[in-house]
Amino acid sequence: MKRLSPETAPAGTPRRPFGPQAPVGIVHLGIGAFHRAHQAVYTQMVDGAGEWGICGATQRSATVVDQLRPQEGLYSVLERGPARTRLDVIGQIRDVVDGHTETERLIGRLADPAVRVVTLTITEKGYRTGPGGAVDRLTAGLRARSQRDAGPLTVLSCDNLNGNGEVLRDLLRENVSGDLADWVEHNVRYPCSMVDRIVPATTDADRAEAGQRLGAQDAGLVVAEPFRQWVIQDDFAAGRPAWEKAGAELVADVAPYERRKLRVLNGSHSLLAYLGALKGYRTIAQAASDDDLARAAWRLIEQDVAPTLAADGLEVLDYGRTVLERFTNPALPHLTTQVAMDGSLKLGPRLLGTIRDARAAGRMPQGAVIGVAAWMVYVEKACEEGVLPLNDPHAQALREAVARPADLVESLLGLDQVFGPDLRDDLDFRACLTERVAEVAGRPGQPGQPRQSIPRTA
Repeated sequence: MKRLSPETAPAGTPRRPFGPQAPVGIVHLGIGAFHRAHQAVYTQMVDGAGEWGICGATQRSATVVDQLRPQEGLYSVLERGPARTRLDVIGQIRDVVDGHTETERLIGRLADPAVRVVTLTITEKGYRTGPGGAVDRLTAGLRARSQRDAGPLTVLSCDNLNGNGEVLRDLLRENVSGDLADWVEHNVRYPCSMVDRIVPATTDADRAEAGQRLGAQDAGLVVAEPFRQWVIQDDFAAGRPAWEKAGAELVADVAPYERRKLRVLNGSHSLLAYLGALKGYRTIAQAASDDDLARAAWRLIEQDVAPTLAADGLEVLDYGRTVLERFTNPALPHLTTQVAMDGSLKLGPRLLGTIRDARAAGRMPQGAVIGVAAWMVYVEKACEEGVLPLNDPHAQALREAVARPADLVESLLGLDQVFGPDLRDDLDFRACLTERVAEVAGRPGQPGQPRQSIPRTA
């Protein structure tokens, strides 16, 4: 079977220039599956004139370069819903850069006056400065841009962080000085955004199905659920695509949407991932269809998260019901161990924020505490038994903590990379967490139990 390309693509596929000389208006750092299933899709839907082509840069692996260059940037999105599946070819990627070996070319793109927006999906662990990291490359691009006087730029984070634009702004401020700092202060904007779409890892079966539908082999295929959402702070330095025409919400303040998504969706996602993996479930859909686990996720949303979000003015419970229904989509084999990755970085925004707000209000958030307990037991089993994978930037510190003769809760609460002294010194929280760890570690049950009925509105 031939490879997907402009020649083999279905009729109607955008056919625009590709490669180092192709004009682009957006540079994206971290061109993984999520960006290709989310921001690139939104952009293609509104870029009729072709002024917002995307140059995607990889972080450390050349895999996406190898996937997309032979296909001249084309790839497809296999959208799997409970009732139907559809396939769309995306032609918005006009250039792909290996950020590790083609740094100068990436810097040149960032300094191009035609580029007016930089977007990022570099995951939580990408927001650390250091040689070869995304922030370091972005800083080098801004330096070249200032020297060239290439005009203002918007840097738009699309990662799951509280105040992601503000986090990025502060990192860049720490990374620049002198004339560059002054130029950046006057020419760069950092809107916050909230993104949502479930994008599981692509399987060989997915590729085979896409090949049959396309009549061509697509090495860059991504899989996604039908649902997608993008909430963006409307604060741009030099124009932007009309993303609102594709359904994005442009708002003055993203924070309420961001908190709701991180605490409801991402929080329950992590809880289901750890509890599900510990019970032997391979996918989130299997975990979310288990009676005990569905009950735990709903308790987290209804009893713990919702009270902490009351002042934000957004509806929470119906949103939570929708989230849990999305998780049960059997057409999306989203691995529990994939969602469990990088837990030491994810616990803070997903679960610990809920715990801190609840404790400040005098409540003990049992569901959120179970989520933290499940993470601790998952880490212990990954370190001691090796049955579960421990894919975490602080893996060595976690292994050292688990290896200590002290109690598991005591050892992991002592990690400053994860917990602060406020939670460590909260004796009631520590006692509750100790009870929940014992409960999770000894919980019986096998896969295959029926799913709890989640209450619905009329």
